[in-house]
Amino acid sequence: MLNCALSDLPATPLMDVTIPDFHKARVLVFGDIMLDRYWGGPTSRISPEAPVPVVKIQDTENRAGGAGNVALNIAVLGGQVDLLGITGEDDNAQLLEGLLQDAGVTCDFQRHDTHPTITKLRIISRQQQLIRLDFEDAFHAVDISASKASFEARLKNTGVVILSDYGKGSLADPQPLIKAAKAQNVPVLVDPKGADFEKYRGATLITPNLSEFEAVVGPAPSDEELVTKARALVEEFDLEGVLVTRSEKGMTLVRRDAEPFHLPTRAREVYDVTGAGDTVISVLAASLAAGAGFEEATLLANTAAGIVVGKLGTATASTEELRRELRQDSQQGAGLFDEDSLMVLVEEARERGETLVMTNGCFDIIHPGHVQYLKEAKALGDRLLVAVNSDESVSRLKGPARPINPLDHRMAVLSGLESVDWVVPFTEDTPERLICRVLPDILVKGGDYRIEEIAGGQCVQQNGGDVIILSFKDNCSTTAIVKRIQETEA
Repeated sequence: MLNCALSDLPATPLMDVTIPDFHKARVLVFGDIMLDRYWGGPTSRISPEAPVPVVKIQDTENRAGGAGNVALNIAVLGGQVDLLGITGEDDNAQLLEGLLQDAGVTCDFQRHDTHPTITKLRIISRQQQLIRLDFEDAFHAVDISASKASFEARLKNTGVVILSDYGKGSLADPQPLIKAAKAQNVPVLVDPKGADFEKYRGATLITPNLSEFEAVVGPAPSDEELVTKARALVEEFDLEGVLVTRSEKGMTLVRRDAEPFHLPTRAREVYDVTGAGDTVISVLAASLAAGAGFEEATLLANTAAGIVVGKLGTATASTEELRRELRQDSQQGAGLFDEDSLMVLVEEARERGETLVMTNGCFDIIHPGHVQYLKEAKALGDRLLVAVNSDESVSRLKGPARPINPLDHRMAVLSGLESVDWVVPFTEDTPERLICRVLPDILVKGGDYRIEEIAGGQCVQQNGGDVIILSFKDNCSTTAIVKRIQETEA
């Protein structure tokens, strides 16, 4: 597991991004199709035959790889996707097609009995990949005219084309595909392989990683040199843009007549980069096909890549995961929400089976009693929601001299506490209406109350929830603190 640092790039300020309706996206994927197999189990000894670990296989999993993983990523987002490519005439092709069709991918495989379906077997133990075994015979000499004809026939119903090149032969000559798509004004995105970018001439955008990029243009040790060489690449190969994925340094998008767009990496912990490039190009294409601009699409692709590298093996990012990540950005990680935004989170928490704990108060001056009380409340469940009286509500309850701290200050302090997940304001004298809308699993109140006196308690109990009273720490009181300050000033 690697801890990734943010890039030293002068990152472009993040924009407000709305996730497009991916159901409107229609993407055509053509490329090298593979079956990824994962065998896993515990390792507890070294083989007596050779200095290698012995893995007792207990779990097996099959996933779509290569262009198949690209198509799967789009289907998971809700996009419509057609996948064209070459496989063997074998059981692995049947298995792969079944996996993809079950996920909503329309498959049109050109099968050949002279070649096996490209298959990669990974042996996993303790969340680590120990070895990969490749079963393949590249398709460079295979006639793929039938797939090209199918490709051209599908262009009229396509918003964006992806060419997913893994160097296995399906895209040995992509020029007829690029020209056919351009003739119908369909953008072509290419995930390239190798140092021959000439064969991608005329594509809309290529998405090399930094190693692939530098293999063609030479070393780019600085951000300025990377941008300069990317612009030269765009001109040399008649492209509209280049998106360079830079591992822990994020991404850089360079387009004709546009300022370079830098994004820092999204991943904080990296478990496996397998398939991250597939996710980048798939989310980029689906976003463009759904109506997003290039910079918005790049931001979404970067966000998705940060999600999938935190997972083991070829993986996908769902629309909900994207929405959750972007929501965290918009709230700057503070956990501050208005009521409608909060309800979206509440529903998501319920879908995940999380226990929601809720409490409320003025929290005018946070003291040790509050901190301990909130810590105990959080221990009762998975999420702690704190509802806070508005300034006007506090004044009605505590008098015109209160609150001491305005609402935004009180909410900011609360959100900084480790025990607090979400903070939301309410304007009424009691939070009964809000509690009855949220209907937490556990409603907590601190102090000397009877359960029947607690606002919203009846709603929670009628919904099957619990109402719990916690005691405050002795000698801790906001009113007492205010009184001591006033006495000191006098």
